[in-house]
Amino acid sequence: MFTTLSTSILPSLSQKYPRNVRFIFRQQIQPWHPSSTLCHEAGAAVLRVAPERFWAFSNVIFNHQKEFFDESVVKETRNETYKRLAKLATEVDIDEGEVYGLLEIADKPGEDGSLNTGNGVTNDVKVMVKVNRLMGVHVTPTVLFNGVVENSISSSSTGAEWQAWLDENIR
Repeated sequence: MFTTLSTSILPSLSQKYPRNVRFIFRQQIQPWHPSSTLCHEAGAAVLRVAPERFWAFSNVIFNHQKEFFDESVVKETRNETYKRLAKLATEVDIDEGEVYGLLEIADKPGEDGSLNTGNGVTNDVKVMVKVNRLMGVHVTPTVLFNGVVENSISSSSTGAEWQAWLDENIR
């Protein structure tokens, strides 16, 4: 769906429906794919460092997604995966060090002895999860129209199907 939206729908959306449509992309972590959390955290870090490049970075992640499937990361530490994700940010001219700095997990307790404190985007991820739960989003992709889940659009919907749906439903 990401590629269909990126290539077939979004480029003309604001021209075709200049006042009627606002497109919002929300990340949805899939807990049954543990490494997806790390990819979403990288997206959250990019939103902090260079929000105007988030969509381009998301495209890079989608192009490299198999490198982050469970079988591809099972033998590396979490921070090693974060380093590889941060390196991908350089493909869209984002500083790798800034992204990794938000992702890195400390290897010792905090000064106050605290453990399991997460990283620089943990609170962002908590907000993502809470918002999606409130909106009724449980799987990906999920499309909402006027705040209501629209089940007729799915990951297999083509650009032409999206366009026909939009033409029928946008007034």
